[in-house]
Amino acid sequence: MRYSPIPNSLFINNRKRFVKELKPGSLAVFNSNDVMPTSADGTMPFKQNTDIFWLSGIDQEESILLICPDSKVPEHREILFVKETNEHIAIWEGAKLNKAQATEVSGVKTVYWTSQFKTVLHQLMCESEQVYLNTNEHLRATVEVETRDARFVKRYKDQYPLHNYMRVQPIMHKLRAIKSKEEIDLIQEACNITEKGFRRLLGFVKPGVWEYEIEAELVHEFIRNRSKGFAYGPIIASGFNACVLHYVDNDKQCKKNDVILLDVAAEYANYASDLTRCLPVSGQFSKRQKSVYHAVHRVMKGATSMLKVGNNINDYHEAVGKMMEEELVKLKLLKLSEVRKQDPKNPLYKKYFMHGTSHYLGLDVHDYGDRYRKFEAGMVFTCEPGIYIRKEKLGIRLENDILITKNGNVDLMKNIPIEAEEIEELMNTKP
Repeated sequence: MRYSPIPNSLFINNRKRFVKELKPGSLAVFNSNDVMPTSADGTMPFKQNTDIFWLSGIDQEESILLICPDSKVPEHREILFVKETNEHIAIWEGAKLNKAQATEVSGVKTVYWTSQFKTVLHQLMCESEQVYLNTNEHLRATVEVETRDARFVKRYKDQYPLHNYMRVQPIMHKLRAIKSKEEIDLIQEACNITEKGFRRLLGFVKPGVWEYEIEAELVHEFIRNRSKGFAYGPIIASGFNACVLHYVDNDKQCKKNDVILLDVAAEYANYASDLTRCLPVSGQFSKRQKSVYHAVHRVMKGATSMLKVGNNINDYHEAVGKMMEEELVKLKLLKLSEVRKQDPKNPLYKKYFMHGTSHYLGLDVHDYGDRYRKFEAGMVFTCEPGIYIRKEKLGIRLENDILITKNGNVDLMKNIPIEAEEIEELMNTKP
């Protein structure tokens, strides 16, 4: 792997936390993701299922983790199955983890080859009352392909119909929402790499540059710092493109009076960062552009102050909406008289700010977490208000990653330039 080794104490502690949530006599099963095909003999780069990674640190296809805390065989209370390598695989794909390496990475002492899985699973099924199975229950998920987990659910519920099957996702959403120190350090490293990429752009962006050239600069900096690249599809949107929230074509030329919206960030060791900044192509914001920028920045600072223990996402988003409403009135995009008569269920500010302000961040960019749960220490959220004025071909969004602690919050991106004036100065400073 490109990233530095992660202490297996992280995964050992994660499994301990997980086991405490299980009912007596339980077995839990976690599968790696599939290697996804493209066409002909092509495949996509492998991306590990984040649940098995969170519990084991294993970043390899065809791996399976079994957790059976009450097994009558102590060696079977945690079992990791990994793909057995051979000379052909080693020649064509490179080395795979051997058993000792799998133990070193995960802290799981009992490691078998995946070919032994069916036999061992049958033994544990005969001992267990409950079986916890994994599916993707993220609110934003749209799954149209059959996953390895989905195939497993169908096969073994048919083979063992009398067991009590349980959902593992409520447990994972509860546990993964709270980040350990080791996880926070990994997210911080992803943020640090993102900072290096962003600073690289400040002397690069100028009239005539293409959006994809900016993308190339970023991925160069990310990969040379041990990242696999972008944590999500990069949005490099100049001019009107910034008013398309999920613009990913990145194929337009940047014009002199444009502002570029950059929603771009690095991953590190599978952990995501999430950044948005806006740059004036010419190195100088116009008066109007700067007014909108400052409005978004004020909302961002106000929203960040509310990311603290005890608040909740719904009240938070409502309060942020009120702040944005005030700014849009000042910008003469909304009339106060119309705001006073608006339908509270369909506030007028959503014409210019139509998305949420924050989401959980971690192994997934839109990470696990219950939207009805109060904010707690150890949660990491993005903070990303924006204003999109289609008729002015202007979109401004600003975003940082915020760690909630018992004593307030910590901005994990505090070192990345965000003040409009600082960005102008840096863009116009000759190397």
